[in-house]
Amino acid sequence: MKNYTITVNGNVYNVTVEEGTTAGVVQAPVKAAPKAAPAAAPKAAAPAGGAGSIKVAAGAAGKVFKIEANVGTAVKKGDPVVIIEAMKMEIPVVAPADGTVASIDVAVGDSVEAGATLATLN
Repeated sequence: MKNYTITVNGNVYNVTVEEGTTAGVVQAPVKAAPKAAPAAAPKAAAPAGGAGSIKVAAGAAGKVFKIEANVGTAVKKGDPVVIIEAMKMEIPVVAPADGTVASIDVAVGDSVEAGATLATLN
């Protein structure tokens, strides 16, 4: 594996790339300057009251472009739940398992970080 540090629009990311595969793991952004106080939890990290047990998390930082599924909608593994726009690309965030959408924790236009919970499934 090789580790790289990539800066995109002033955000620093540590990226680990496995050789011989197409898999890559993006870690949380690294801040260049030390923080004076702990940051508040992102809005997307706090699921709504009727949250399910299966989290649908953003694979990359970006803005919510479109909500594909509504609360109560049955989804299969791999079905798109939310579309994120990052670097002028539309990236579908898909259901990690079969289930029913329990909550949508973001709105169109919200900025989200990699790993943020966008929705939950039951």
